[in-house]
Amino acid sequence: MRGLFSLINRNMPRLERPPEEHVYQAYGIYMLESKHRLIRNLKKLYSPSVHGHKTWRSSFLLMDYLREHPIKKGSTVMEIGCGWGPAAVYCAKSFEAKVTGVDMDKDVFPFLSVYAELNNVKVATKVSRFENLTAKRLGREKVIVGADICFWDSLVKPLHKMIGRAFKGGTKRIIIADPGRPTFYELADLCSKKYQTNFCEWYSVEPSRSTGEILEIRPKKKK
Repeated sequence: MRGLFSLINRNMPRLERPPEEHVYQAYGIYMLESKHRLIRNLKKLYSPSVHGHKTWRSSFLLMDYLREHPIKKGSTVMEIGCGWGPAAVYCAKSFEAKVTGVDMDKDVFPFLSVYAELNNVKVATKVSRFENLTAKRLGREKVIVGADICFWDSLVKPLHKMIGRAFKGGTKRIIIADPGRPTFYELADLCSKKYQTNFCEWYSVEPSRSTGEILEIRPKKKK
């Protein structure tokens, strides 16, 4: 963990001397609690919407799963609905992946930038809704990951269609973590009818125990 880092935007606050209070580590990356002064100051400057106001615990489920089922080193990876981007940072740090964080809300990206700087990695960013990601753009990513991204009924069909475009474009793996919402089960059911899927209960142990489910999706093998 670096002792000092600054952010590109001069209006953004500066982390001065870690380790500090309200800094914690999980799965090899550093993150900040909401009480950390940098996060508090960022929230005065930016107002994330669509639940982009904190790190969601399904991100830790995803990290734990990827530790057991790793991504090939140096892969291209996209985190969809990335929010503060903990999974994106984890993939960049653990697998030396070339990572892009995608979210419909640009105000989450300053928080993602903090996490990336804190862990000495680079994560590209893109503002987009699921339905606006083309097969060509999605296909540039070998792996797509997401955590807590299927929380509304209105997200099920756009996500299912996006998965189809990704496989059409050439994506090999899509992995989604969720605490177990009905909408997530609906997505899993739709995917199981069309693709090769692995749906399983999972738990993480860092920074504390969390439980939920993982859906891994792959295109069906050609006969």
